[in-house]
Amino acid sequence: MKPYLRLFDFSQKINYKNEILAGLTVAMTMMPESLSFAILGGFPPLVGLYAAFIMGLITSIFGGRPGLVSGGAGATVVVLISLMKSHGIEYVFAAVALAGVFQILIGLFKLGKFIRLVPQPVMYGFVNGLAVIIFMAQLQQFKTIVGGHETWLTSTPLLIMAALVALTIGIVVLLPRITKAVPPSLVAIIVVFLIVLGFGIHTKTVRDIAAVSGGFPPFHVPLVSFNIDTLTVIFPYALIMAGVGLTEGLLTLNLVDEMTATRGNGNRECIAQGSANILNGFFFGMGGCPMIAQTLVNLSAGARARLSGIIASLTILVIILIGAPVIERVPMAALTGVMIMVAVGTFEWISFRIINKMPKQDVFVGILVALITIWLHNLALAVLIGVIISALVFAWESAKRIRARKYIDAAGIKHYEIYGPLFFGSVTAFHEKFDIAGDPDEVIIDFKDSRISDMSGIEALNKLTERYHKAGKKLHLKHLSEDCRLLLKNAGDIIDVNVIEDPYYHVATN
Repeated sequence: MKPYLRLFDFSQKINYKNEILAGLTVAMTMMPESLSFAILGGFPPLVGLYAAFIMGLITSIFGGRPGLVSGGAGATVVVLISLMKSHGIEYVFAAVALAGVFQILIGLFKLGKFIRLVPQPVMYGFVNGLAVIIFMAQLQQFKTIVGGHETWLTSTPLLIMAALVALTIGIVVLLPRITKAVPPSLVAIIVVFLIVLGFGIHTKTVRDIAAVSGGFPPFHVPLVSFNIDTLTVIFPYALIMAGVGLTEGLLTLNLVDEMTATRGNGNRECIAQGSANILNGFFFGMGGCPMIAQTLVNLSAGARARLSGIIASLTILVIILIGAPVIERVPMAALTGVMIMVAVGTFEWISFRIINKMPKQDVFVGILVALITIWLHNLALAVLIGVIISALVFAWESAKRIRARKYIDAAGIKHYEIYGPLFFGSVTAFHEKFDIAGDPDEVIIDFKDSRISDMSGIEALNKLTERYHKAGKKLHLKHLSEDCRLLLKNAGDIIDVNVIEDPYYHVATN
């Protein structure tokens, strides 16, 4: 069944109360973040809210899995800051739309599956680093502007802010022990809002970040010249934004898969995210991607269907159109407390409990990814570095595993039974296993328990056969896979490929 039709599939069990309440909670937490990210990028505040509405609505209906929340995310905004400064917002809109095209192509060619190459230690580091970033970002709410300079709150304003944040955290922690009928985050926001409103407490509100009132997102063709010069400018930004958005999005999808014990569709998510970004480029939005913090808020509130994301995005639109006067009075302390608890829930505390059971190289990779994530705020780069280091460590460890069992049978033929993968890292150790000068005139190499993984392994076989040929000895190769046999060049009298079995190796696809 089509994803959008599932909304009306009455055979699907949907807890409508949880979905609606979760959507409202997500909207409350997404708005200040989207506004903050827009201001960070130098965009008009409404550009951030439009992005939250468009990204949230399109990906909730057509995305790769229920429960995933998308919006105007900081990871993609960071990519566009320099473009905004150098060429202006019209080029940003064009770059966002082009990034959407790249993402759709990745989904159509089913390249989303490659996110499975991210190892678990990298996931631990990525998630833990992100949790620290979410927490550190909340400290910004304990600052104020005095004389044009940013400074920490002191005395009464600090005590008020801290008390309200503590009250919010207390409600989020304690309410589930009393009842789970309503999301604790939403209750905390409402309670703190009513206390501040009822007692006339002076504290920072959403209005202090930016105004949130406006109209429906207007259709707007980016005012750029459609030529090769413009493409040269926006192409690198669009490509990086597409990569960053998909990396964070697919990692978030994997995280939700683990939390809900279900499986999403990465390629569909790529297409939905790309479509939403194209609409952003033509409807005055700054683009975005799935947001881990809001996704975790959504899941912790009990949402498991697509409805909550739709409710959240429509709520943001209603607030933009008519509800701004109320939402602008919501205390930032309440939203800060909710996001602090999101950070606590995001952190993989189990990584501390199993750290003494993990290989040292995995511990190193996890810590490195977390530090890069925190230091550079670049999730895609942190994951890329983690994957590369993990791959190199794996190659090094695998290179040490190749070995050979040697024996001479009754006919005087020497057998080499190879164990372990033959690839670029193990080629040297592979050559050291053979005693060409001391071997008899006939030799059999059995690859039943081995796998020739790359061209370096093929070339190693070619060189070995040449050496046996120069020594005037006959070499037989057994149990080679079909792809290896097709690539071997030294055939005929030099190699006798005796295939007893024909193993096939498949790459997992959706």
